[in-house]
Amino acid sequence: MDFHIQLPPSFPTSTVKDLLEKHWLVPRKIRHFLRTKKHLLVNNQAINWQSQVRAGDLIQLIFDDENYPKKKILLGQANLVDCLYEDQHLIIVNKPEGMKTHANQPDEIALLNHVSAYVGDTCYVVHRLDKETSGLVLFAKNPFVLPILNRLLEDKQISRQYWALAQGRLAQKVITYRDKIGRDRHDRRKRLVTNKGQEAITHIRRLKEFNGSKGPCTLVDCQLETGRTHQIRVHLAHHGHAIIGDPLYSKIPAKRLMLHAHKLSFVHPFTREEITIQAQSASFEKKLGNWQ
Repeated sequence: MDFHIQLPPSFPTSTVKDLLEKHWLVPRKIRHFLRTKKHLLVNNQAINWQSQVRAGDLIQLIFDDENYPKKKILLGQANLVDCLYEDQHLIIVNKPEGMKTHANQPDEIALLNHVSAYVGDTCYVVHRLDKETSGLVLFAKNPFVLPILNRLLEDKQISRQYWALAQGRLAQKVITYRDKIGRDRHDRRKRLVTNKGQEAITHIRRLKEFNGSKGPCTLVDCQLETGRTHQIRVHLAHHGHAIIGDPLYSKIPAKRLMLHAHKLSFVHPFTREEITIQAQSASFEKKLGNWQ
């Protein structure tokens, strides 16, 4: 497996060491492989680790099978994939509600299996959505870029925004929930707010209020700063605004959980291009229209 990456016009002059470590966030183990095996070429030339690279230079990275052993998974159905962005390294798709992001059993088929069939090779989950949630999911197309995208996610350089239809009316137009979230000891499917939980930060912005047949509700935009399991669902429910149709945290039923990941934004680690993808959900919008 090898990659050819041309440094974009905006790339600042840098050493090879800083290119891998600071700009591309390549893990130390992989940097060690590339250096000791001399598997990094610049403009088809093997160069010193302290040599400089500039905008326009062609970087070639070479990996042996022992560096990245082939991982095999069952392939799903490529025609089920709604692809909104794809390049050599990553793919962003629009997940329908009711489909798992990845399988929990070896013989189970989920979105990851369908995306791998679409790409023609095993892909890797960067972040996941709950089965009941629709919207944008980012996958790595190779094991080299996976830890780089994971690092961007951990460093909060990947912005994820959601639409949710929440019960009741919010007292403030903009609010940030910072309640810690942990496991519910009485129900392994659920999470709850607890002082012993993990840090969780959700930014909420009120978009529109509705008078539904079962009481008032509010369409809100939610931006994640952390990525805990059920984070938006738990935060809204804890503050009295459970999401309509939530089978775990709401008492107001609906044909689907009214939560949709509608926007994903980040700077591409290699091209430095600002990527912003938005996705719609026909079932979310149809259900939302019924509440107006």
